[in-house]
Amino acid sequence: MPSRNYFGTIAGVTPSTASVASSPKLLDRVRWHLRVKHYSIRTEQAYVDWIRRFILFHGKRHPHEMGEKEITEFLTHLAVEKSIAASTQNQAFSALLFLYQQVLERKLDFIDNVQRVTKPAKLPVVFTPAEAHSVLAHLKGDYRLMAELLYGSGLRLMECLRLRIKDIDFGYNRITVRDAKGLRDRVALLPQRLQHPLRGQIARAKELHRQDLARGGGKVYLPFALERKYPNAARDLMWQYLFPAAKPSLDPRSGDLRRHHGSEKNLQNAVKLAIRAAGIRKPASCHTFRHSFATHLLENGYDIRTVQELLGHKNVATTMIYTHVLNRPGVHIHSPLDQPPVVESPPPD
Repeated sequence: MPSRNYFGTIAGVTPSTASVASSPKLLDRVRWHLRVKHYSIRTEQAYVDWIRRFILFHGKRHPHEMGEKEITEFLTHLAVEKSIAASTQNQAFSALLFLYQQVLERKLDFIDNVQRVTKPAKLPVVFTPAEAHSVLAHLKGDYRLMAELLYGSGLRLMECLRLRIKDIDFGYNRITVRDAKGLRDRVALLPQRLQHPLRGQIARAKELHRQDLARGGGKVYLPFALERKYPNAARDLMWQYLFPAAKPSLDPRSGDLRRHHGSEKNLQNAVKLAIRAAGIRKPASCHTFRHSFATHLLENGYDIRTVQELLGHKNVATTMIYTHVLNRPGVHIHSPLDQPPVVESPPPD
């Protein structure tokens, strides 16, 4: 009979390996450290998965028994055999660094000879203003309002879904984006056209919350230690999600029954169908609205620093990619093929 495994789901670990891991299980320790440092649940899931794959790749050996050589072999395997993207390899590397440096408290030597994936420079896909409005016209209800926020405020997909009622400031026409990428807060635009639809959305969320409270529910997830600090805040209206899910669900960490925000998959599918219905032949997605927001602001003459702040980019170099989208030869330069032919006059007799 196989010994008790050290990361919960993989059987067949030898007794000596299991004793090294001891209690708590290795991946439980990884999760604990990630939560202490306030990593998102998506990052937690990704890191745990990469660590599990690393262990399986090396025949279920415990990470204590491995080091730089095994990390190099695994990352090279991902690049050569799996042909993964550069960002995917970087994520796997970050997960293993976290495991060794934060969980196992082991300093790694310089890791070299890794076959790194070279990330080719790609321009973002951008809608024209007409295309953006055409896609929005094919969306309905909450999905249209969400997509209008992606385009009108430059929000990322999850930034939009995680908005809470308290984040909408009608007086100053702005949206506060909390704990965005890099756990940074920022202020985004609130389009005037969305004032009335957002008030209606808040009214619907308020009524849904009233029904939850009447049934003895009404709790929502609170970040960090706010639930301990403010025990009643989880049932306060201002903390409720602007776009609540259709029904309550179990919190994957606490196990409590709460009403979470809507599913990103539903919005992604709705936008994909709208792009197809609009007849747009571009590899576009929800994120294309954010790219279009930045590009159209630059086209309208706003400076790049302003766009950088609205997007929440840490480095202006990230925002500079949109200047390449604007670098279109057809703006001020005419192709020689489009020039009318010059008829030369015959030489004088």
